[in-house]
Amino acid sequence: MHQEIILEREVEAVQIPSGDSITLPQGTPVMITQTLGGTYTVATQAGLARISSTDIDALGIDPNEQAEKSAQSEALKDAPLEDQVWAALKEVYDPEIPVDIVNLGLVYDCLLEKADSGKTSVNVKMTLTAPGCGMGPVIAADAQSRIMTIDSIEDATVDLVWDPVWTQDMITEEGKMKLGMV
Repeated sequence: MHQEIILEREVEAVQIPSGDSITLPQGTPVMITQTLGGTYTVATQAGLARISSTDIDALGIDPNEQAEKSAQSEALKDAPLEDQVWAALKEVYDPEIPVDIVNLGLVYDCLLEKADSGKTSVNVKMTLTAPGCGMGPVIAADAQSRIMTIDSIEDATVDLVWDPVWTQDMITEEGKMKLGMV
């Protein structure tokens, strides 16, 4: 990590922190600054951007790494459904902070309800470290997408809420250790 890479092809990315979609042309020099949650935060001459795991070939990264992560998810498939949902949420990261949204204390509530179909609906209430963060909808969509990968989930809703206001006191001990706050 932290070595310059030249993009092998054009790639769609999300600009950080605005959340705007951008296209990074083939040949753009980037530096990977974070590789958590299946996405890649890269520094470009124009600032930070996030590249999806579906486009890692543009970074010259072997897509077989994804197979290893799928195997980890497979190991959880027999765990209680709520544990699977929380594990999925722990795979979602703020692209500027190397701690998952659960350990950052951003997830306020996670409610599972059985649907008439026998499958389960999930409703998550989460916040952000800063209300004006343009990445909020992107992070919420990541959380929803992760939850929807669980077989017995029929629907997932992730709502951004601002009450209570997030503070650093909400970071878990694990999160504080990762951030060097302990």
